[in-house]
Amino acid sequence: MTTTIDTNTFTTETTPKSPGRVLPQKIGGKLWAPMLAMAVMGFTAAATLAVIRAVEINGAADAATVAAYGHWTTAAMFTGFAAAFGAISFAIARILGEFREGGGNVQEISGSEVRTLKMPTTARAFLGLMMIAMMALVGAVVAHIVVGAQTSSGSLALVDSEQWAVWLETIRRFSVSLFLFAILLGLATIVQVLRFQSIRIREIAHIN
Repeated sequence: MTTTIDTNTFTTETTPKSPGRVLPQKIGGKLWAPMLAMAVMGFTAAATLAVIRAVEINGAADAATVAAYGHWTTAAMFTGFAAAFGAISFAIARILGEFREGGGNVQEISGSEVRTLKMPTTARAFLGLMMIAMMALVGAVVAHIVVGAQTSSGSLALVDSEQWAVWLETIRRFSVSLFLFAILLGLATIVQVLRFQSIRIREIAHIN
């Protein structure tokens, strides 16, 4: 029984040689490790600021200072989360790059034409949602830093500072949810690539 690629399921491109990695996959290969290191630094900074805030509370510091440290601690924490989610996303892009380049090399070495899966819709959605989530989360982090500075200087009332904290929490929760959904789409893309490559390998084995 011959196993062939269902063109109604897979959209492919044919090249004489391995096409190599696309730009997002190249970027993912370079940035996943730095983003992971940034995540560790962000979480460490958040823990340090939380300790300082606890000391300030124990020392009966004024409410404005305590509120400011609350904003800065949250900013550091979600800098860590943004970097961690970014590292996962870049790692997924790197994995997809390994499959694309490796699959192309195997086909080229076998003497067959190189058929590569075009970027699936799930991959495009993954990239788009990841960028939106990253920008929203970074925007919330910056806002926390600014609000914290204004609260500490006394130019922003405590009630307004607390109101900003509630608004920014909404943005943070939305961004995290969006990031997780984007990662899910990235994993779905890996599954689709594995399905395509398993079919293609069986096809090459039958031809040869």
